[in-house]
Amino acid sequence: MTDRERAVARPLEETPEAAAAAEDETTVPQLMTDGEPGPETPTLISPGETRGPRSDLRTDRRTGAEQQWEPEDLAVARGHDPTPDNVERARRDLEQNGPAAIEKTVP
Repeated sequence: MTDRERAVARPLEETPEAAAAAEDETTVPQLMTDGEPGPETPTLISPGETRGPRSDLRTDRRTGAEQQWEPEDLAVARGHDPTPDNVERARRDLEQNGPAAIEKTVP
């Protein structure tokens, strides 16, 4: 086995170059890029933006607000005990804000 084959066989973080980079902030040639996306560098997109072969997927996410919520459930989802005061506050929020009251609590 050649030196190159041994270097390829072990993980990059165990190479002398990686140890030197960690000690004195030099670069590891295998990790250097020109900053452009490549085969191993993902291209990040904004939420709701789609592109590529999977762009036909739905981007709207379900929040749980499309189902009926009881005030007791909303109070508990907010991390409160279902006391009469907390349940009443949740009931008022549901009446005034509708699904938005749930979406604020359960994104």
